[in-house]
Amino acid sequence: MHTISAHALQAVTRLVARRMGSTDAEAAEVADHLVRANLAGHDSHGVGMLPRYVQLLRDGLLVPNQTPLTVLDSGALLVIDARRGYGPRMAADAVRRAIGRAQELGACVLALRNSSHIGRIGTYAELASAAGCAFTAFVNVADHHNIQTTWQAAEPRLGTNPFCAAVPGADGPAVLLDMATTTIAAGKARVAYNKGVPVPDGCLIDAAGNPTNDPAGFIRDHTGALKAFGMHKGSGLAVMCEVMAAVAGGQGAFHTARGGILNSMLATVIDLSKLGDPAAIARGVESVKAHVKSACPAPGYDEVLVPGEPERRAAAKRMQQGIEVDDITWREIRAAAESLGITAAEFDQAAGADYSKLQVG
Repeated sequence: MHTISAHALQAVTRLVARRMGSTDAEAAEVADHLVRANLAGHDSHGVGMLPRYVQLLRDGLLVPNQTPLTVLDSGALLVIDARRGYGPRMAADAVRRAIGRAQELGACVLALRNSSHIGRIGTYAELASAAGCAFTAFVNVADHHNIQTTWQAAEPRLGTNPFCAAVPGADGPAVLLDMATTTIAAGKARVAYNKGVPVPDGCLIDAAGNPTNDPAGFIRDHTGALKAFGMHKGSGLAVMCEVMAAVAGGQGAFHTARGGILNSMLATVIDLSKLGDPAAIARGVESVKAHVKSACPAPGYDEVLVPGEPERRAAAKRMQQGIEVDDITWREIRAAAESLGITAAEFDQAAGADYSKLQVG
């Protein structure tokens, strides 16, 4: 296991992204997004995605420095085709446009289609919250083999299909829900496999449809599937994410298993200042938060948390103590960098002069 500072991880990620062909600005956006995911405690969407991005580039399934196509720009409606562009930049730029439109008109509905992997959706919710806007998003996953079973099914038909919602409070995103509709994200199964640990009960089925805790078949052999959370309820939300993101976004649902990761997202951005006094709205959100947290904790828990609170605490801790990266993931990142012609000296320089002192375990 390695413990590495956020600054060093950003430097490594910028180096790899630039060598993949990205401009300095795009490389910085990608690095910031991935490391923010690690800081938030979601290593599944962090720098461990770099080797996959390198492979997508080699396969022609990711286009650095892409110019998105505006399909529709009509009042409060925006439809943007990312044309396989780098997801963190494509999605962030699209959400920034939607925020600007919401500040002008009160609300904006954004349909982003054909984007390469857009990463942690909560990052875009944080952008909206920082601008005083509420945010919701339905996301689907296409161009990839199916990995989620629906209720009553023994074989997969969907991706992890995330849902996200956030409302700003008195100090940033008081409440931020960002979740896959599977019990765990696919990347969390990858992290478990790399660490050599089982996944929790109820997350996976094997090729025969039986419950399993071993992620090896799912990650290594692409067999079995992730299960939806909450039985029929989570499965129903996953289907709605597919419909809202893919169909309402104009793309249509497809799962061609080309090996890419294409996301479509149907998002709404609402400028809360257009609904009333922002301070009063923030106080209302904070009162809900306080009411929820005032409940007596269940046995085994010290306190009641609200959505978004674990991520903020993880970020504060990891900024101070560093980010843990398991040995396999770190070797995969180094190998991906080497495949791009990055020397060991260049890599270690980006990782920082004190890199060797940061290794633990």
